[in-house]
Amino acid sequence: MTSTQLATRERTLAVLGGEATDTNLRRYLHGIPGIDAVGLEQRAAGLGTRSIKTTSKKWAIDTIIRLIDLTTLEGADTPGKVRSLVAKAMNPDPSHPSTPRVAAVCVYGDMVPDAVAALGAAHSNGTDSGINVAAVATAFPSGRASLAVKLSDTSDAVAAGADEIDMVIDRGAFLSGRYGQVFDEIVAVREACKRENGTYAHLKVILETGELNTYDNVRRASWLAILAGGDFIKTSTGKVAPAATLPVTLSMLEVVRDWHRLTGEKIGVKPAGGIRTSKDAIKYLVTVAETVGEEWLQPHLFRFGASSLLNDVLLQRQKMTTGHYSGPDYVTID
Repeated sequence: MTSTQLATRERTLAVLGGEATDTNLRRYLHGIPGIDAVGLEQRAAGLGTRSIKTTSKKWAIDTIIRLIDLTTLEGADTPGKVRSLVAKAMNPDPSHPSTPRVAAVCVYGDMVPDAVAALGAAHSNGTDSGINVAAVATAFPSGRASLAVKLSDTSDAVAAGADEIDMVIDRGAFLSGRYGQVFDEIVAVREACKRENGTYAHLKVILETGELNTYDNVRRASWLAILAGGDFIKTSTGKVAPAATLPVTLSMLEVVRDWHRLTGEKIGVKPAGGIRTSKDAIKYLVTVAETVGEEWLQPHLFRFGASSLLNDVLLQRQKMTTGHYSGPDYVTID
């Protein structure tokens, strides 16, 4: 057992009062107070109506850009498309050089070498791009594969240079109450994130909240993912509707807040799918700040998983800089 596995086991023992068996996990997860769905949705709606002043909006726009995982996850992805994505990540708006860079580019595992190579020029010039390469893994988006395949999928992406792994949980196992199986898979994938130098790629655990059906299930899955060692909890693959919603993200942020109060450990949150406008993204910033605090508004603790959000944010930024709106032709098509 590695030191990381030992640490996960020790904190799980401390929280559960025993090993992470189906019985203990079920007792703990079903002992968590249920969510008042009406109250949660009303609070999310209230946070979504908060307005921001002009100076704060400028800060918010740049913050959103810094928190984006710029994503392409299509069967038709090519090395050329990935290179274009990386170029945009590094220089989102060539007409305004002060525009921040995004947090990461997110691609399929077989595209990781192309993303790493595209970022290599900056590294070879002695400049750290500050952009991570995230890879989806574990038979994304369905998760329907053997554990051996999922672990191979993960370790291949890490060996190719992925800084972050976005894994999907087995929703069928979770909904069937096989919590121990889900827990053990997350622990195993976490171990597959280990690099040759002994460090670990960051692990984001995708819950696919659109298939979990209830807020209570989202809360339980969030606790389960954190107990098993996830660095981030992520709403969705972006392939299932509904994807990210403000109430679901709020419920996940409340788990992160409670975990921090319990252990002092900070876990990241990533809403993904369906967030397309700066107006919507600002609602998420407000929700984060009001629920866990502004300290979470940095890339190692909060991300937006998005492909089209960046373009809208860039148009809003150009408007605030120049005083007029640019047309969609002023931003690249991803």
